[in-house]
Amino acid sequence: MSEPQLTEYQAAVAAIMARGVEWKFDPTLDRIADLVDLLGSPQRSYPVIHVTGTNGKSSTARLIETLLRERGLRTGLFTSPHLTTVRERIVIDGEPISEEAFAATYRDVLPYLELVDGKHEQRLSYFETLTGMAYAAFADAPVDVAVVEVGMGGAWDATNVADAVVSVVTPVGLDHTAHLGPTLEEIAAEKAGIIKPGGIAVLAQQPLPAAEVLLRRVVEVGATAAREGMEFGVLHRDVAVGGQMLRLQGLHAVYEDLFLPLFGAHQASNAACALAAVEAFAHGAPSRTGGDLAAATRIAAGEDFQGSGELDPALVRSAFAKASSPGRLEIARTGPTVLVDSAHNPAGMAATVAAVTEEFGFTRLVGVLAVSADKDVSGMLDQLEPVLTEVVVTANSSSRSMPPGRLGELAEGVFGAERVHVIERLDDAIDRALALAEETGEYQGAGVLITGSVITAGEARTLLRVEERR
Repeated sequence: MSEPQLTEYQAAVAAIMARGVEWKFDPTLDRIADLVDLLGSPQRSYPVIHVTGTNGKSSTARLIETLLRERGLRTGLFTSPHLTTVRERIVIDGEPISEEAFAATYRDVLPYLELVDGKHEQRLSYFETLTGMAYAAFADAPVDVAVVEVGMGGAWDATNVADAVVSVVTPVGLDHTAHLGPTLEEIAAEKAGIIKPGGIAVLAQQPLPAAEVLLRRVVEVGATAAREGMEFGVLHRDVAVGGQMLRLQGLHAVYEDLFLPLFGAHQASNAACALAAVEAFAHGAPSRTGGDLAAATRIAAGEDFQGSGELDPALVRSAFAKASSPGRLEIARTGPTVLVDSAHNPAGMAATVAAVTEEFGFTRLVGVLAVSADKDVSGMLDQLEPVLTEVVVTANSSSRSMPPGRLGELAEGVFGAERVHVIERLDDAIDRALALAEETGEYQGAGVLITGSVITAGEARTLLRVEERR
């Protein structure tokens, strides 16, 4: 019996995956620079807002894109990693690229991939290929502006062949230390590489060592800094049903009565950064009907943050009310409440725990944890221990996933053996956690938190049949 034939889309995905694992890090822009040069430098045909940081990148990028789209601009959005399908990474006008368009884009860039492969000792990587495809797809659309999330780091990330008019740095913490360095200063220096001469750097509140590095880069390249807590920030926030109500200080105005359907102080901070980024862009960026790319950076030519960057408050309210960030403290089910979250380092887990404590008030919360072996697993367990009644440790499908037995040993050292359950498969682990949460019969106070990595969150969403939405 013959094997079923792959569709063109499936064949394209298989070919891209054959280029290696996403987390392979090679500090060079040579290959991706050659690729976009052969493609006609598509990343220069529209202004780019570039987003890096350790935690909050995807949520902030999504919020920026939603605000821009609400202003009537045609948008491109490139994020990573994906939760369910690789098409999620390349979004045009709020919709993931279709299978047909994905396959067509790959078909268009394939001859150039092969030319670059033949020129270098190493082939273009999985992430470099997707980056080139995204930039090409945005140019073909065409988009008015692209919001691009860094894959890892900044200076040497494949996305950094673009010269951003606005660069956003979300909070910097210790993660990917094997690739980016063991200190906050080294990691911040790598992330600071996306801040370009004459651009705007929107900086979330940072640990002091990271802040000093980022501001030094701003001065060195002649950029303009907008700092959370100084030029913009969260003035007030209240917990609300399904999210929170915010009062934000932007670069140009105060915005009142903003409902954000996302949980936690960290999401309020992400919203403030997104608002500042769009204000900075609006102050100087070209419209589709006039202007040029040079206009997008004129704010940095000695002007301060006063004037025409104020956004329509009604527009901001409407955009934030539509916001979503799948896999980021997302309610996947109720009765009992099941939360799916992508936290994968101690800082991210601390933000998740704070949001769960503030918003949900569980009397019994059971965790499902599957993590990558190269992460600070003990640090994440320490954050989770005070809020979890019990924890079910398991594995996701990634080859990097820590074996459940080893994760169980680490968890027992933090929780005690009586609170830890080791289950080999994620689907069985979720079933076990639901049973543990339901033991008291008090569904209203019981919950399940599934967390530990983006892969864990994505696979949990598939298993729980979470409806896709943006």
